[in-house]
Amino acid sequence: MSNKIAVYPGSFDPITNGHVNLIERALQVFEKLIVAVAHNPNKATLFSVEERLEMIRITLKNDPRVTAAAIDGLLVDFVEKQGAQVIVRGLRALSDFEYEFQMTLMNRKLNRKVDTVFLMTGFKWFYTSSRIIKEAASLGGSVRGLVPEIVHQRLKEKYPLYRSVP
Repeated sequence: MSNKIAVYPGSFDPITNGHVNLIERALQVFEKLIVAVAHNPNKATLFSVEERLEMIRITLKNDPRVTAAAIDGLLVDFVEKQGAQVIVRGLRALSDFEYEFQMTLMNRKLNRKVDTVFLMTGFKWFYTSSRIIKEAASLGGSVRGLVPEIVHQRLKEKYPLYRSVP
């Protein structure tokens, strides 16, 4: 897939090592990857879009093959504006597939030029999700090793119980 640009959308609230693993693997297939941080007004987030973008950039050490950008509106419109043809999505469980399948069909209806590629989450990160990370951290549980170091530090700033975690 030479010269291909792909978009990896998500809330990334926060980015986890599972997301990082998927990004690294997507870069083995695509030359450029745009990590699209979604703003969903119907979803309460812990981190602002700007904070999430910053954590992604720090985590990926400004890799020239990766761009982090905010997305507001239809994903297929964003994909087309970026000159991409592919959406990358990660799958962990059968329940992920059901939701992703519905989204893929809607995206195909909205723009037939855009395809979706699914990558299975790395085995080590199969049970990791941003929601579980936030829940554990909010209760004072250590998530070190499941998230990039910048996320670990930012969770300490957000949660009083997490501040004492080394």
